[in-house]
Order: sequence, then structure tokens, then C-alpha cells
Amino acid sequence: METKMTKKELLKRYLIFLIGLFISSLGVSFITKADLGTSPISSIPYVLSLGFPLTLGNFTIIFNVLLVLLQICILGKDFRKADLLQVIVAVLFGYFIDWTMLLLGWLHPATYLLKIIFLLIGCLILALGVYFEVFAGVIMLPGESFVRAITIRWKTDFGNTKVCFDASMTIVAVIISLFLFHSLKGVREGTVIAALVVGIIAKAYGRLFQRIADIIQKKKI
Repeated sequence: METKMTKKELLKRYLIFLIGLFISSLGVSFITKADLGTSPISSIPYVLSLGFPLTLGNFTIIFNVLLVLLQICILGKDFRKADLLQVIVAVLFGYFIDWTMLLLGWLHPATYLLKIIFLLIGCLILALGVYFEVFAGVIMLPGESFVRAITIRWKTDFGNTKVCFDASMTIVAVIISLFLFHSLKGVREGTVIAALVVGIIAKAYGRLFQRIADIIQKKKI
């Protein structure tokens, strides 16, 4: 009976993770459609999608699979076989992004104010997705898992390493954009805003949902 309960709990956590993954993809698409850049982790795939025939989702899959391969190189025999599930996650995330981009095909904000509003809506949605993924506690997206691999290998702080990783992705995206277009495309102020606020909002969601859970628990008592 205990084993069944454990499997049921695990299934529930993976379901929560999948919901979070879809919400995150919707957030990325909202931010992208706001036309002020995209989130740091999506900046390289997005710039590449502007210069080549593959979609943002396609390049997201390729980029995330590359991050998994880099994790294997960094960790060697310490790389856990279970973390190969990240490849499946990468494929799902890529397809989710393409689907949500199609769903938001109507979204073309004409004024800068509307672009900012949709950017912030996207940040709120992406942060909610991140919260669900962290809450599920079963697997990380390749980006976060790559950062974790660095912290394991070189004993660095996760938070500081994540900031450096996001900054590096943005800088590389800028370099690719300048090389392909001789101008800045796909990386703008929205990329910086997303980098600064998504983590803060995700933590705020955690505190909010914890308070709601505490209130519900008190009422039951």
C-alpha cells in the first residue's frame, strides 16, 4: 500500500511539473510576443530562429539537448542516468513554446506601453510556471540543471552561478545577433527585465501560496 501511495505521489508531482512546464512556455511566448526581447534562457534560440528557418521551439530543443550533453561532459560518471529525462523535458518544452506561440498569433502590441504590459504579464506567467516546476521537485529544466552541474563540479554558489549563466546567454545572443544581422534583434530591455523580476515573482508566489495553505489548514482545525 505504501509503494502505491509513493507512486501516486510521484505521478502527481510529475503532473504538476508538466503543468508548470506548459505555463512556463506560455510565459516565454508572452514575453517574446511583447517584442521587447525574450527571457535570457530563450535568447539564443530566439535570435537563431530570427536568422534561420527553424522555429523558436526547434532551436529551444537543440539548445537544451546541448546543455544536457555539456552536463555529461562536466560531471562525467557523476551524471545521473535519471537526468537523461531532461531530453524529454527539452522536447516537450520546445513543442509547448511553438504551440503557445501559435495560440498567441493574434498578439501584436502596437504601442510601447502595450508591449511593457504584455511583457510584465509574460513575466507573471513564467514565474508561476517556474514556481510549479520547483514545487514539483522531480526534475529541473536543462538550463537550471546545467547551472547545478557547474556548482557540483566547481563548488560555486547556485544563485551567483545562475546570474552569470543568464548574463552569459544574453551576451552570446547579442553577439550572434550582431553577427547575423549587424544590429540588435531578439535581445532588448525585456530580456533584462525578465532576468531581474521572474525569480523575485516566483518567490512571491511561494510565500503567497504558503499563506493560503496555512489559512486553509487553520480553518480545518
